[in-house]
Amino acid sequence: MKTIRVVAAVIRNEDKIFATARGYGEFKGGWEFPGGKIEEHETPKEALKREIMEELETDITVGDLIDTIEYDYPNFHLSMDCFWCSINSGNLTLKEAEDAKWLSKNELDSVAWLPADITIIDKIREHMQ
Repeated sequence: MKTIRVVAAVIRNEDKIFATARGYGEFKGGWEFPGGKIEEHETPKEALKREIMEELETDITVGDLIDTIEYDYPNFHLSMDCFWCSINSGNLTLKEAEDAKWLSKNELDSVAWLPADITIIDKIREHMQ
């Protein structure tokens, strides 16, 4: 099975986490943490900074790794490095996502997360006040 390596930004602002609804493809409408594929020459942190700039026109600081999610979808294996992130500048302009929300700890279960993304929700909840 093919492995796809991606990075995801868990963008925190005070007591809320930023989530986006996928705007295209097989999983359109499913909620996820923004990010994307790692290019050959990039580190995961470099890839995440680039992806967030491309998808959201926002410059972020990439912090600590929360976890690496390993998830088997029907047609591929996903390896996703999830990092805590904060905004340096920009307004989180949605270039690819169809919707976005800031979710509090109590609202994390209010959206339909994609299967891989939901596996890290409990870890995120533990770190939120």
